[in-house]
Amino acid sequence: MVYPDRAAAGRALGTALEHLRGTHPLVLGLPRGGVPVAAAVADAIDGELDVLLVRKLGLPQHPELAMGALGENDVLVLNEDVVARGRVSEAAFAEVERAERAELARRRTLLRDGEPVSMTDRTVVIVDDGMATGATVAAACRVARAQQPARLIVAMPVSAPEAAHRVRPECDELVCLWTPDDLGGVGGAYHDFHQLTDDEVTDLLR
Repeated sequence: MVYPDRAAAGRALGTALEHLRGTHPLVLGLPRGGVPVAAAVADAIDGELDVLLVRKLGLPQHPELAMGALGENDVLVLNEDVVARGRVSEAAFAEVERAERAELARRRTLLRDGEPVSMTDRTVVIVDDGMATGATVAAACRVARAQQPARLIVAMPVSAPEAAHRVRPECDELVCLWTPDDLGGVGGAYHDFHQLTDDEVTDLLR
């Protein structure tokens, strides 16, 4: 089960989320890779599209592996087992955190045109292109929870089983189409998994 691209994954997710049609859901993509998935989901279920800004804190020696994640409103989620196994010093962690806070601020300026759409009393669907550790999505859930949505749903085309297990308590409903035991990385679930540019993301949000 490999998706042609992120838009195709979003259309497949939209079919699984048909029960939300008519609720005017707020569909939040996690930039950059989650935005094309979320855009296709929003089209499929007549949802409103926005972004939720979070940043993975990658291990210094293996940046693709999350030792934690940052979210807006100073949310910080740690993968303590990854930090321990990677023997990450406080100084090294602080350096990664500083860089990712700067990138979070840059993306806020780039992708936000005014205030974010209110989540209060809305059905909110958090979408990414997949979950390897779940840290980033867990941070996103905590950012969303603080705004008191009526219902919080996480929708993923693919996830490692451990990541799904981690995120499930953070939301009211988890919809995941594929949880392979041997997921080496989210990119392996796609034929086209190119690095999106800022322009591609802003075009989708428009």
